[in-house]
Amino acid sequence: MNHGVDKERPKSRRVTAQAVADAVGVSRSAVSRAFTEGAYLDNAKRRAILQMAARMGYQPNALAAGLQGGRSHLVAIFVGNMRSAYDSMFVSQLVRELNGIDKWPVLIDGGGKRAATAIDEIMRYPLDALILRGGSMSADIVTHCARFGIPMISSGRPVDASGVDNVCCRNALGSRLITERLIASGRKRFGLIAGPKDFHSAEGRREGVLDALGEAGLSLRCEAFSDYTVDSGHQIALEMLASNVIDALVCSNDASAIGALAAARELGRAVPGELAIVGFDDIDMAKWPMFDLTTVRNPIDASVREIIALLERRLADPTKDDETAYVDPSVVERGTH
Repeated sequence: MNHGVDKERPKSRRVTAQAVADAVGVSRSAVSRAFTEGAYLDNAKRRAILQMAARMGYQPNALAAGLQGGRSHLVAIFVGNMRSAYDSMFVSQLVRELNGIDKWPVLIDGGGKRAATAIDEIMRYPLDALILRGGSMSADIVTHCARFGIPMISSGRPVDASGVDNVCCRNALGSRLITERLIASGRKRFGLIAGPKDFHSAEGRREGVLDALGEAGLSLRCEAFSDYTVDSGHQIALEMLASNVIDALVCSNDASAIGALAAARELGRAVPGELAIVGFDDIDMAKWPMFDLTTVRNPIDASVREIIALLERRLADPTKDDETAYVDPSVVERGTH
């Protein structure tokens, strides 16, 4: 019977290398050598150590190895905006590919005040590398990360700093191509729902639209800046369509385009007959029959391949020249243009 006094439970403790050494009757350094590829150790002794370690549940401390100059296999990813369906898809695939080369990601929210604190905290760990979803982050966070002197890959925002490699979509090209497609189909009165002003991706996408319009002797009838969400695209489009006569609405990402489609339906604007609406990224939702969104594909497969290749080259040769890889977007024609 319990008379109101709880017995103190023994605290769980990580099994140490010294405990394995004591159980086998060898030195602690022998245990370390048993887990170090290429280190000299008698085969029978190595087998005995590994068997005892498995029985006791011992694993070497990767963080300690990293602090001693080895590889921790930890890769921090500043994920950008995880509310974004595109960033979520991107990071999910990136995590799978990193696991495939025995790297273990630590995910950090890349936006807001918490990001600044997280940067300093995560840098206390012996990271093998740092990957930034820089196209969906403010420039000051990206620049701050580049100062730490560890291998870094910026995805979506070019960073000119030693030891930093870059992977970028040709955003301006993508938005230019889809705007030219709309112009060729006879659209003349354009509106633009741009992305956040401090996002590199939004800057390039806006530039491509303006360039295509300028070359055709056209200009924007209206423009507003979104936060790349469905809600902001919906609200902006409601106001824009109520007060402007446009026949084409270019949205800087698919989420804002999906919000704009909902607004057009609420206002009774026929898409694509009366109004073309296009997006950018080609998230999974874009091809759902209820949206059937014409958009620009920002290829995740190609970007992740480039990130992994750059990471492996950088880890093999930390002093190699910095590289920037570009991926090409393409127009995906569906039913909204």
